[in-house]
Amino acid sequence: MRKILQRMAQNSMYAIISIVSFLLLWAIGVQLSDIKIVMPGPWEVIIDFVDSFIHPVGRYTMPVHILYSLMRVVPAYIVGSVVGITLGILMGWYRPINSIFRPIYELIRPIPPIAWIPISIVWFGIGEGSKWFLIFLAAFVPVTLNSISGARSVDPLLIKCGEMLGASKKHMFRTIVLPFSVPYIFSGLQVGLAGSWATVVAAEMIRSTEGVGWIIISSMDTNDVAQSLVGIMGIGIVGFLLATIMRNVEDRLCAWTVREV
Repeated sequence: MRKILQRMAQNSMYAIISIVSFLLLWAIGVQLSDIKIVMPGPWEVIIDFVDSFIHPVGRYTMPVHILYSLMRVVPAYIVGSVVGITLGILMGWYRPINSIFRPIYELIRPIPPIAWIPISIVWFGIGEGSKWFLIFLAAFVPVTLNSISGARSVDPLLIKCGEMLGASKKHMFRTIVLPFSVPYIFSGLQVGLAGSWATVVAAEMIRSTEGVGWIIISSMDTNDVAQSLVGIMGIGIVGFLLATIMRNVEDRLCAWTVREV
């Protein structure tokens, strides 16, 4: 326990040093160059960020904007993850299913979610449906890929042992393939969550009046760099918290996969 606490304290110290160094370099760069004409310093942005929790940016304060973005991300991320896990595991374990869906998946995989904006508007209109679709894709692609890798990475020795003991394919799928794939699935969920949260910026380009992405996008109309950086801070901090929560969930559910850092 003592070693764990020491390691946590050391990691926290390194993180603080890293953040403070970045802010100092930013402040020095702004003061010593002409970029200060168009870009505010870090302290101004931090003050504006704190102020956004009290005074509204547009129609709402920052917490409400974050809530709107989360309301778009969470349901689409959950659906994308469930579909991705199901399809990925089945593609990795059953060859016929892989043969059917792999060509379609490989066509979709390299296309960034933002490229789907025009099609999503045609298919789902300019309401929430098009936003959910883009975020769904951001989660679906990496989760599916990692689930396929997990199902295909099962130790062949375990499969042979199961066959020798007379286990059916269904039984081996449930007791060997699924548990073995869990660490891979969580890796995909981490990547999918980061991608989904990042994609909300693009999703909120589609007729939005609220959301953290809207804060960034609306700043372009007024050339307000400070507002844009405030939105970027919101995206970064919430993304960090979401990743931390997901990592803690993984550590609790998959204690055997915990990595020393």
